[in-house]
Amino acid sequence: MSIAAPSNPKEITLRGIILGILITLVFTAAQVYLGLKVGLTFATSIPAAVISMALLSAFKDATIQENNIVQTIASAAGTLASVIFVLPGLLMIGWWAHVPFWPTFGACAVGGVLGVMYTVPLRRALVSQSDLPYPEGVAAAEVLKVGMASRAGAAEGKAGLRAVVWGSLTSALFAAGAAAKVMAGEVAIYFRTSSVGATGIGASSSLALIGAGHLMGITVGIAMLAGLVIAWGILVPLMTSLTPAAAGVDAAGHALGIWSKQVRMMGAGVIGIAAIITLAGLAKPILGGLKSAMDTARKAKLEGAVLERTEMDMPIFIVGLVTLLSLVPAGWLLASFLQGGPLMSLAVPLVAVGVGYILIAGIFAAAVCGYMAGLIGSSNSPVSGIAILTILGAALSVGMVGRTVMGPEVAQALIAYALFVTTVVLAVAVIGNDNLQDLKTGQLVNATPWKQQVGLLIGVAAGSCVVPPVLELLNHANGFVGAPNLDSISDQPLAAPQALLISTLAKGVIGGNLQWDLLGYGVLIGLALVLINFVLKSSSNGKYSLPPLGVGLAIYLPSAVITPVVIGAITGYLFDRAVEKKVGGEAAKRIGVLVMSGFIVGESLFNVALAGLIVLSGKGEPLAIANSMSEGQTMTIALIVGTAIVWGLYRWSAKSGQAVHG
Repeated sequence: MSIAAPSNPKEITLRGIILGILITLVFTAAQVYLGLKVGLTFATSIPAAVISMALLSAFKDATIQENNIVQTIASAAGTLASVIFVLPGLLMIGWWAHVPFWPTFGACAVGGVLGVMYTVPLRRALVSQSDLPYPEGVAAAEVLKVGMASRAGAAEGKAGLRAVVWGSLTSALFAAGAAAKVMAGEVAIYFRTSSVGATGIGASSSLALIGAGHLMGITVGIAMLAGLVIAWGILVPLMTSLTPAAAGVDAAGHALGIWSKQVRMMGAGVIGIAAIITLAGLAKPILGGLKSAMDTARKAKLEGAVLERTEMDMPIFIVGLVTLLSLVPAGWLLASFLQGGPLMSLAVPLVAVGVGYILIAGIFAAAVCGYMAGLIGSSNSPVSGIAILTILGAALSVGMVGRTVMGPEVAQALIAYALFVTTVVLAVAVIGNDNLQDLKTGQLVNATPWKQQVGLLIGVAAGSCVVPPVLELLNHANGFVGAPNLDSISDQPLAAPQALLISTLAKGVIGGNLQWDLLGYGVLIGLALVLINFVLKSSSNGKYSLPPLGVGLAIYLPSAVITPVVIGAITGYLFDRAVEKKVGGEAAKRIGVLVMSGFIVGESLFNVALAGLIVLSGKGEPLAIANSMSEGQTMTIALIVGTAIVWGLYRWSAKSGQAVHG
């Protein structure tokens, strides 16, 4: 009996599914907020694995494979929140005033299911027969192994849960200080660089962003620092001196105005070309991987080989059937989106183009994102680059069909339709991005692939239910930059930077007024960065790199967002260096990662709760306390308190690592 147990361990259980869905609700809400605020999301696998282990340790019969299913469900749903990189665009162009539940749920669910199906045939090629590093998948497997292995592992599991809780509580309280107006929400300085030029730098008072920087690592952090220098040290001073400010505009207004109208579009050009070149370089390995997967399947069929449990995928017949069946709700979704609008007369060709585009672009996006997740991790994967290419393709395809009935209303409807199609393709891409990472974790802990694939489908269903209400809550409370926001209560709209870029590109392609010159300058900067990265990698034997996508994101996103991410990456690197040679150093590093994950979860959930309070109270700033402090004083308080929290919790992580090891 004891020999049979490992051959068929407990994996999909009711308690595991319920726990996975509960963790999903929390992480998806956190991801939606973070993505709308800063245009970045984080990998939820590791914190989900730690929470799962700590809670399931109450059951004597819990297995490592059961914990793996919990993190699989939770990470799939959290990843699905990335559709908010596109969806708010429909509010920004005035097509929706509110976020409807069923179309949003449908776009997430159909895209998510296709994302799971498309990556099933890729598992062998890109996971089990590949030497791709899968940094996050391997890290999640390590956490599961340590947590389940021994008494020391159980101690680390408990320390890990405490780390997530401490990180969450401190970042929620820190965010509450900013909401109460006793601390500045942003620390910033702007100044004149010449008689007409101006620039500056800002840093949002956000522990979540510090945490995101730590999780991204030093390589991406340095790339973003380079982007800050290019944007605010070179481009903004140059462009402001070429475009003198209007009378009465101060240095901050001048610098931010030029950045948002001109420098930002250059950043979009850098992201676009970096994404295209990255993807072009992947064409050969991806095609090779697909061929290998087909050969393996054919060989198994011909030889009638009995596959081991750890090699059993969902049957290819079911994958094909579910893919075909998914196209029916996809077509219905697209047709109902066009119902009663100015494009009704073109509904049949538009739906045909939309479904075909989802099918073909989805396969491409899932394969590319899956490979990228294996190469650099799903947090660093250039999903924004995929979204840019997808919207350009969708806008061109849809625009060609709609050319015959042009008019202002028709143009807006075509932009909205292109955004909706892109949302579905992006859901395919992000699930592909997460799916292979999870399957790598599964491979390392001897999980059954088809059971994980079922877990991923459960995660997709759960995440699809959470995204629409959270998005609508934030729309009603805050609204979004660039949207009419007629029904929003607060006067502080969320930036939703990725959605703003995607909707701007769609408008430009369909309206024919895209700022090609600025995008072109960005492309030239991007090509130079690709060259620098190539030289750096070649001369250091792959040890050093400067990812052009990271640089492009830092040019495109506000400095208030990027600066704390850079600080988080540098402090995380220094912390890891300081503890690695000490007793319990590896445990301390893992605990540090969990504190930083807690930072993201705590602040994001506090702000989702704050949005609920704004809606219930009808006040834009329900927690604000009247005080006589100057802006400089509130900035100083934010700096001191933030530094004390980060330093204190890093110190606690180092001591916890020693205690666990001892």
